[in-house]
Amino acid sequence: MAKNNKDAFRDYLQLEKKYSPHTITAYLNDIGYFESFNKEGFGQETVDQVNYSQIRTWIVSLVEDGISNTTINRKIASLKSFYKFLLKTKQIQVNPLLKHKVLKTEKKLQIPFSEKELAEALSQTPTSDDFQEIRDRLIVELFYTSGMRRTELIHLKCFNVNFSSNTLKVLGKRNKERVLPILPIVAEQLSLYIEERSLLETIEDEDYLFLTKKGLKLSDSFVYRLINSYFSTVSEKVKKSPHILRHTFATHLLNNGADLNSVKELLGHSSLASTQIYTHSSLSELKKVYQEAHPRNKK
Repeated sequence: MAKNNKDAFRDYLQLEKKYSPHTITAYLNDIGYFESFNKEGFGQETVDQVNYSQIRTWIVSLVEDGISNTTINRKIASLKSFYKFLLKTKQIQVNPLLKHKVLKTEKKLQIPFSEKELAEALSQTPTSDDFQEIRDRLIVELFYTSGMRRTELIHLKCFNVNFSSNTLKVLGKRNKERVLPILPIVAEQLSLYIEERSLLETIEDEDYLFLTKKGLKLSDSFVYRLINSYFSTVSEKVKKSPHILRHTFATHLLNNGADLNSVKELLGHSSLASTQIYTHSSLSELKKVYQEAHPRNKK
């Protein structure tokens, strides 16, 4: 891949698509892997002018190396984006991946927490005014009552909190802002947390709302471990993560009568298709109500 094309593509992802640095790095790495394969296998210095047969050979080699179909699909998606960019900027006339079909993958069922499990987890009220206990409980409450993503919570700033309207402003994917309502009981916990936060001896990452006891911004792994630990005593589910709490938020809303469009807006999805993956649990609940209520099913 020519350096000028690589730089231009990076600028395109950053400035026009507004992708995160992590996502941009992943895209460029995927393209770089294919570039190395193409150079070794076909002697081409760049991947600008390849045909689908060459790409297909790469896909076969990835499969033979034991790479999962999900990972292969992601690598091909990166490559496809690059060729779309080259087509858009008139560097090529035909996208070699135009007719490529994604490899089949098994859909992993994300099992949400039950309302009982959430009630048990949230019954673990802080036993004192300990900063960490108050913070951890608040994080669980926010995930469950707002449906925000882990990165959205980590990057919350103090000025994103609006107590007069009981709302939070979060920065979602592709730098899209949305405003989320917070329940009065959560607002009270948030106010208490902010009070305890102000008493920390040192605060290095002052802008960020959620901090460690040393005054540092939280990491992804820290938040994951927190949620996993919090639910380890109340749930036997294999996966206990911030995303499962987001999934639980959506499922419980739908189970209790919320419409799909409203849940879509709260989750920050760009299309209903993304939100519909959360409806499987709602469907099972609907079946239960249906079977219990329909006269033809009554003995």
